[in-house]
Amino acid sequence: MNSSNSASKEWLIQRLLLDPNPWFNAEESELLALLRGEKVNKPTIYVGTGSCGVVAGALATRDAIRQFLNDHNIDAEIIEVGCIGLCSAEPIVDVQLPGRPRISFTNVEVPQVESIFSDIFHHIIPGINILGQYRDRLKEPWVNEAFIDEHPFFHNQLRLILKNCGLINPESIASYIAADGYKSFVKAITNYTPEKVCEVVDKSGLRGRGGKGFPAGKKWKIAREHSSDQKYLICNADESDPGAFMDRAILEGDPHLIIEGIAIAAYAIGATKAYIHIRKEYDLAMRRMTIALNEARDYGLLGNNILGSGVNLNIIIRSGAGAFVCGEETALISSLEGKRAMPHHKPPYPAQSGLFGKPTVVNNVETLANIPVIINKGPLWYAEIGTASSKGTKVFAISGKVANTGLIEVAMGTNLKKIVFEIAGGIANGKAFKALHLGGPSGNSLPESMLNMLVDFDEMEKQGVMMGSGGMVVLDEDTCMIDTARYFIGFMQKESCGKCIPCREGTRRMNEIMEIITRRPLKESGHETLGRFKGVMQLEGLAEVIKTTSLCGLGKTAPNPLLSTLKWFRDEYEEHIFDRKCRANVCHDLRTFYIDVDKCTGCTACESKCPVNAIYGSPRNPYFIIDEKCTGCGICYDVCKFSAIFVR
Repeated sequence: MNSSNSASKEWLIQRLLLDPNPWFNAEESELLALLRGEKVNKPTIYVGTGSCGVVAGALATRDAIRQFLNDHNIDAEIIEVGCIGLCSAEPIVDVQLPGRPRISFTNVEVPQVESIFSDIFHHIIPGINILGQYRDRLKEPWVNEAFIDEHPFFHNQLRLILKNCGLINPESIASYIAADGYKSFVKAITNYTPEKVCEVVDKSGLRGRGGKGFPAGKKWKIAREHSSDQKYLICNADESDPGAFMDRAILEGDPHLIIEGIAIAAYAIGATKAYIHIRKEYDLAMRRMTIALNEARDYGLLGNNILGSGVNLNIIIRSGAGAFVCGEETALISSLEGKRAMPHHKPPYPAQSGLFGKPTVVNNVETLANIPVIINKGPLWYAEIGTASSKGTKVFAISGKVANTGLIEVAMGTNLKKIVFEIAGGIANGKAFKALHLGGPSGNSLPESMLNMLVDFDEMEKQGVMMGSGGMVVLDEDTCMIDTARYFIGFMQKESCGKCIPCREGTRRMNEIMEIITRRPLKESGHETLGRFKGVMQLEGLAEVIKTTSLCGLGKTAPNPLLSTLKWFRDEYEEHIFDRKCRANVCHDLRTFYIDVDKCTGCTACESKCPVNAIYGSPRNPYFIIDEKCTGCGICYDVCKFSAIFVR
């Protein structure tokens, strides 16, 4: 029996949730320490099996560890946990031996298992793959090993929402309750009126984390003030931004935190039914949320007359197709009603008339994840974190060309440069920084001169930048900004629901113009050249029209990648348009390859692989490329073993 199962349901409810002033005897204290992972009676191994870990091979690592334990007849417990945030170092495995602090290893693949575990079970620290040890003043630390909170990736973070991710068992409600989980919910329904909960959240200054930052407490009050026989709370977990995985990681790593946030929010607005809208591709998140909901029902934390309080709540999971437009709350509501996901004019706002015409609050995963800590610590404590207008912390999914990719949580007011160059470790492979794309596909690409900007809703809005849900992609010198903008514009065009003309036709036209900017000149007739220049001249004006006339947030923000790259990287546009040159050699149609005759050995490799027969010559003599036939695919460059092919 593992430690999570050793505490009875009744003991957890009565002693940890309902007892306002618990005092624990020695036996109970030991049990609590076991549940919290502060103590282990036998070796315990934590394997990160979030989606990032699984992709990196964590399941094979887990199986190899299990085989090692069997082969060596070692009695140990394996616990699967979520992602700690450092996705680029997966698979991550932690080991906790009795009397010693938990120690973490990175990139633990099957071949490393034997050596790492042979050493660690003899209390020897292997010389490879060490991330660091966890600080624990009651245990004998590992000698000469750094503490994990000193690691640059974690040192500058403030983890309120992610504090359990990667540390506790996401499939054990006992682990969550032992980590003070559900205390805020019980506190809310036993000590506070719904109006008081709305007031606490409003006073905390929490703003919605999924868009422009509308105050969460104010939204709740609007729904609260509208009387109805039925109200709804919707958790928007339909994360569809390329480069964003905050919601998925929280759902996989700490599902009970979201259930607790939903339960408090539903109580505050008077909703007895709540929906979690998860995108269908999030299989693991869906599975762990389902397990967590069943556990919460079994513990009486959901259902009718919750813990004898008279409060009722039923939570239902709905899977969505992952449509980007579902980030807009009225489109999400349409999807839940079984209709095509299309936005509606506002007002009325969903808090007044939403799902099935009833008052409905839509909050995203991160917003709801903040609620338990606000109730637990109090609004004034929370409001002291951050800036004057943006309180608390913000979770970012940082990806791209940085040393440390993954999930981070920083206090509002942290500047972007610190995130990129300290927490994420700067640009990988010694390359130069080029841009930071912030805010998802409808976000902005920022040059280095903008990185002193603070993480703050109002500060960013003044600069014309949107925080969005928190997707952050770092680009290096090998990136073409035109190609980047084209990718995002193409994405927005495909995701447009088509309801309003400015978005439907405008994004299509923007995409066409972006395509012809990067098109090979040889493919153009004189008429097409004239059309290209005309389109380019219209591009900026077209973007402004789409922004101001589209129906919903998708259309209003769709031109952002174009406008921001035009503003900060205009010289690259001019090179593409007038010089027909891509300085990063990314746009295939603009690349021109040539062969250095002094280096060419006539091996025929390039000629045999060229898909359009643009390379001529004879064996053992230098070859050459016919510019008019070359499509710029670069296959010749890739197959040349003598570095004889170059790009002009």
